[in-house]
Amino acid sequence: MTQLEKTVRQLPLNLQKEVQDFAEVLLARAKQKKNGQKSRHLRLDWAGGLKQYRDQFTAIELQKKSLDWWGT
Repeated sequence: MTQLEKTVRQLPLNLQKEVQDFAEVLLARAKQKKNGQKSRHLRLDWAGGLKQYRDQFTAIELQKKSLDWWGT
């Protein structure tokens, strides 16, 4: 048994699950790099998509509305 395994076994079960999830994320990232896939970048193809509403709403009004949509 490796030192990592010993350390993980000492953790409570919920934290062991977090370690497993994190390890799977790291593994997926490593596989992505190995396969030569590019990392995900922020897409901006939506920019200007609501241009027709810019004269109807202010940024503050949209911010308040978004808070309603997200339930905060």
